[in-house]
Amino acid sequence: MTDYTLYGWHLSYYAGKLRAYLTYKQIPFVDQPVNYWTLVHTIHRKTGARVMPVLKTAQGEWLQDTRHIIDTLELRHPTPTILPATPRKRFASELLETWADEWWMPAAMHTRWNYAENFALFQADAGDALAPWGPRWLKHALVGRIATLLRGYLPQIGIVPAQYPLIEAAATRMLDLLEAHFRVQPYLLGERPTIGDFGLQGPLYGHLGRDPWPKREWIAPRPAVRDWIDRMASLGHEAVSARFAATELSSASPTATLSAPLSAQQDHLAPTLEALLVQVIRDVLPMVQAVVEEVNRAYATQPAGKLLPRAMAEVEFPMAGQPFTRRALPFTAWKLQGILDWVRSLPATEQAELRLWLRGLGGERLLDLELPRLRRVALRIGFAEAGTAHLVESAPCSNLASSSVPSPTSRSVSAP
Repeated sequence: MTDYTLYGWHLSYYAGKLRAYLTYKQIPFVDQPVNYWTLVHTIHRKTGARVMPVLKTAQGEWLQDTRHIIDTLELRHPTPTILPATPRKRFASELLETWADEWWMPAAMHTRWNYAENFALFQADAGDALAPWGPRWLKHALVGRIATLLRGYLPQIGIVPAQYPLIEAAATRMLDLLEAHFRVQPYLLGERPTIGDFGLQGPLYGHLGRDPWPKREWIAPRPAVRDWIDRMASLGHEAVSARFAATELSSASPTATLSAPLSAQQDHLAPTLEALLVQVIRDVLPMVQAVVEEVNRAYATQPAGKLLPRAMAEVEFPMAGQPFTRRALPFTAWKLQGILDWVRSLPATEQAELRLWLRGLGGERLLDLELPRLRRVALRIGFAEAGTAHLVESAPCSNLASSSVPSPTSRSVSAP
């Protein structure tokens, strides 16, 4: 009997991330089709939200949120780990996963919903999934309901006509940096995928690598990015290059520590990756700061235990050198909390080395952001009850913060 059942469409932003992870880890799973009843009734009843992907275990657990699922499975299936053992690489991988989950969403949703040629593929794939035995009119009607819901979400993440050029300019600049990097390394951190690769597979496989317009205009002209998408979609850890050194990732048990001395070579990042990280920090840091300020503002007036709205007040930060506005998503702050939990679990000497390295990349301020304790309930983020910060579900990285495989969590969204 297979231990796990995956519910998620191939066109879903986060399902590609989880499917690639399960395949790479060689964790047996059944890819279960998700029809309309399953989505709006079964999954909603089991998880409290109409979301994809979700993972059902042999024990009857229904796990939701891709990073929570990955953290859970890393404890149950620790080898090969996808979490780097050295501080710089671990931080880089965690930051890149958060960047993929949070920053890429406007580009992925903009290209899907604002270029008409993409809708035919979505209508066909989603219609066949929602009503596999239904007539065409029913498939189209159900797809229309989902499409209306998703299009209504676009302004919340800044997808409005005046900002289309900013979204496209920022996305293509990042794709150029990824193209340069994947010409010299097969994965973000070297010869094996890490959590950052799986995060990036979400927008690049489910949206940009499948929808006709971005696939033709953005991916096809960048063959190294295209090849990376293909590698991630056909992963199996036996096929990963044997050149990968044991020092790159720790295959130790989840109780191992990071206290062993590190050489500069062990924690070295390729120049092309550091160039990417500089730009990621320039884009992500202002966004995260704006969200943190909004969460702290809410904390000053709202009681402990209260759940925040999924989208808070409008915030502004730079994108492509211009002011960009969108709603503050508290999920972003919760993801940051996980990274900071992990950093603060490191020995003082390693924290100092990490800070010095980030200072050189322009990202030191990330380490100094302060948050009230947050918790996740399905798709919502709230303030932890007084005295219960260790009883609620931890932020992503913190579930494993005392081990060599700490981590943050990626959201499962209610629609592709």
